[in-house]
Amino acid sequence: MSDVGVLDKAMFLLNLVEYHQPIGFQALNEAVGYPRTTTHRLVSALEIHGFLSRNEKGLLITGSRFATASLSQIAAPILKQLSADTGESSQLFVRRGKQRLVVLSIESTAELRTMVPVGALLTVEKGSAGRLLLGDEDALRAGWVQSVGERAAGIASVSAPVYDGGQVVAAVCLSGPIERLGTSPGTKYAEPVMTAAKEIQRAAATSHY
Repeated sequence: MSDVGVLDKAMFLLNLVEYHQPIGFQALNEAVGYPRTTTHRLVSALEIHGFLSRNEKGLLITGSRFATASLSQIAAPILKQLSADTGESSQLFVRRGKQRLVVLSIESTAELRTMVPVGALLTVEKGSAGRLLLGDEDALRAGWVQSVGERAAGIASVSAPVYDGGQVVAAVCLSGPIERLGTSPGTKYAEPVMTAAKEIQRAAATSHY
């Protein structure tokens, strides 16, 4: 114990989820022995920050925050190849509450290009990657989604989801100026972006991620 009460409670709760996942809220609450309102507040905060998530049955599991570093390492050579093949910038996003975090960014070598640094937090409400991380059913069903001038004027993008156990844990995004990607960028770039996302997914599944 660290004598930082709320932190110790959160870590105890996380440890229980990690070793007993998937676990329902009621079972977790009984296991930790906290007042129900305390458990609810901790679970909600840990979900917002990516430490906890829920599976398709609504049971609690560890979230994508545990795997972010490994996932970006796995994705690096795949996104480098995607950018080399297309000539455009590529990024890997994960959700952080109402924002999306850039955990990997490969810049195009073109003079006019999109530049989104690692660590940048963008709104999850706009942009193709944001729609996937928000769980847009139409986009997830199609396997990709595009945006044109949605988050930033003059920029177009195409994104595809990365899954882990049926949950979307990240989004691969290819972005660049509209004058090169056009107003229907998915027509040309949906396939390579989806291929990259699936390669990351397969590589992650066979690693210690």
